[in-house]
Amino acid sequence: MMRFIMKNKGIDSLETLRQQEIDNGVEFIACQMSMDVMGVKKEELLDNVRIGGVATYMERAENAGLNLFI
Repeated sequence: MMRFIMKNKGIDSLETLRQQEIDNGVEFIACQMSMDVMGVKKEELLDNVRIGGVATYMERAENAGLNLFI
């Protein structure tokens, strides 16, 4: 449904948007604690996703021009 709505509104696909972000230097960090709680393994993550804890996130966020926490 989301893909259908995005296509109808002329929005690039999720894959295209993600590749644009990577090409522009966006860093994706998956929370290690959240992964442990939810049973997510590193092998299940997409390419270009780093794993880090709070210290990693805080250090990157402090030095970033823009920061999104999802």
